[in-house]
Order: sequence, then structure tokens, then C-alpha cells
Amino acid sequence: MESYEELEEPIILSDYEIERGKPMPSRNHSLVQSQLVFLLKRKYNTQFSIPSELELEFLPKNAVPDLCIYPKMQVNFKTDDDVIRMPNPPLTAVEILSPRQALEEVTTKARKQYFPNGIKSVWVVLPSLETVIIITPELDLTYFTEGELFDPAINVRLMVSEIFQA
Repeated sequence: MESYEELEEPIILSDYEIERGKPMPSRNHSLVQSQLVFLLKRKYNTQFSIPSELELEFLPKNAVPDLCIYPKMQVNFKTDDDVIRMPNPPLTAVEILSPRQALEEVTTKARKQYFPNGIKSVWVVLPSLETVIIITPELDLTYFTEGELFDPAINVRLMVSEIFQA
């Protein structure tokens, strides 16, 4: 009988994973991410801007959440200079777990990077469990597996079942 170590294949990091310092997203990750953007834009387009994969200029190091929720930005694409790294924090950061990503990695990022830099809430989305966890700077955790997700930090409400529609 083979041992667990013998069965495990070595993990080879892609250029994406090396460059961004986080695991490669999967199909389910991508579907949930696009669904969240769609739902948030449909319901809150006049209140919020929802950039994806935007690098945040943070101390002690930069971060790239899957989604950011900012107050509505007024941008003139013809005349405004583009921004590579956002110097100001979003209201909310959304992290969607990839199959090879540990929950501890994301919660540590919330505690050590997001909250000290002014983010008001972090959503941790677990596609395989159809669950969203909202974490606040006080480290309160609220789990949503059905019904309505509510984030009091930004006054957003979404149906959990809609988040996990393909």
C-alpha cells in the first residue's frame, strides 16, 4: 500500500501563482466571481464600483483581492490617468477560495493586511460549500449558507442561492 506522501503529486506553481502570490483560480472560482460582479452591479451600480483583481497598495505588502467594493468611482476613460495600484482601500474585499488555497491564508490576510489598512469587511467565499463568511475588523464572523447575505458595513444584501448559480 502506498503512503499518502507517495500518492500526492508535487505542486508546480504557474506564472500566475508566482506573480500574484496566490493560487490559480478554478472554473467554480471564476463562475462565482463573475456572478458576484453581476449581482452587485445589477443591484448596487449607482452606489458602488466593483473592480476585480485590482492591486491594493498596502503595508506591509500589496494585496490583490478577487473583488473590491468601492464607493462609486467617477472615471473618464478618455482623460483620466489609469491606476496600476490603488492607494486607497476599498470598503470591502472579496476573497474566493481556490481549490488549493487554505482558509487560514485568507483569514490571516484579512487580519494582517486588510483591516489594518482600513477595509471595513472581508467576504470569504467558499464555492465548494456554497458558503460566504463575512469578517469584520472586530474579527466577528457571520456565516451565510442560505437565505439573505447581509453586510452591515456597506449595507449590501444578496441572496446566497444567487451567488452560487452557474
